[in-house]
Amino acid sequence: MTDRAARLFNTLDAGMAVLISSYPNIFYYSGFTSGDAFLLMTENERFIITDSRYFVQAREQAVGFELVDIAEGFGKIFAKISEKTIGFEDACVSVERYEKLCAALGEGQELKKLQEKINAPRRTKDEDEIKKIAEAERLGDEAFSYILTKIKTGVTEAEIAFELEFFMKRNGASALSFETIAASGKRGAMPHGTASKKVIERGDMLTLDFGCVLEGYCSDMTRTVAVGTAAPWQHEVYNTVLKAQLAALSFIEAGKSCAEADSVARQIITDAGYGENFGHSLGHSVGIEIHENPNLSPKSTDIIENGNVLTVEPGIYIDGMGGVRIEDLTAIVNGKAVNLTHSDKGLIIL
Repeated sequence: MTDRAARLFNTLDAGMAVLISSYPNIFYYSGFTSGDAFLLMTENERFIITDSRYFVQAREQAVGFELVDIAEGFGKIFAKISEKTIGFEDACVSVERYEKLCAALGEGQELKKLQEKINAPRRTKDEDEIKKIAEAERLGDEAFSYILTKIKTGVTEAEIAFELEFFMKRNGASALSFETIAASGKRGAMPHGTASKKVIERGDMLTLDFGCVLEGYCSDMTRTVAVGTAAPWQHEVYNTVLKAQLAALSFIEAGKSCAEADSVARQIITDAGYGENFGHSLGHSVGIEIHENPNLSPKSTDIIENGNVLTVEPGIYIDGMGGVRIEDLTAIVNGKAVNLTHSDKGLIIL
């Protein structure tokens, strides 16, 4: 974890301190698995600030950090450092908290907004992080194989989502990456159609978008299956989405533009006549949080780098009819995209 802090301080002006307050960054920089804490870091000093409920845990997890009781108050805590500029997470601090922190500053000390720079090292994952994400995605693959045995007419979307979630947690997941999406029939036209009481019927397409958290890192995948039968239009839409996804996966590598990657998939869908039915970006980064940077979007100015972990998830959504999305999770290793998702992508008719 010390190396991660060093990466951050290599990007900052000399003589700065950093106050970390969000769970993802507390975990990333210290290994501490609770959000009830703060990290105060300088180039040479590391403090973890929490209360007595977490003292034992903090000593075990935040190796290299000096434990400080939050009961001391930030006035005394800020006095422990000589640095005058303290960068903080402006996107994660309430106005009330900001005012209290300002009141606790010592003479000559000031707070400086630093969210983007604090987040930046998390854009590129190290080998250990990629292994953990791959393990979480492996559990997702296993969950998909399991759920194929449960999908049938007469069950509800909510029942299918519950089975997916139960399987992942029973097999080691500490949490879900996000609320499971299970959208069938006409509801498939909603990209974020979370599970409802709708009963799955013959002829429905069922889109499942799900993920889990394993050792602090998220997985994310989407598959769309047909129940009983698939109409010609469903085959056409599915094959178009699959063609777009495969083309984007072949294009993605280090040095390529995020916007161009989106364009590769989007052009195929547009040429097939469904351009207006693909309203979201091609993908996003995944790590400690399910949505990180960079994004594969038309507006992105980012370049794909080694260590990026990216979803590739084109979709077509037709109001009143349904939709299809196919999503894999890829890691950029030695310049190339390595697919971490191994579930079948051919149209499965159950």
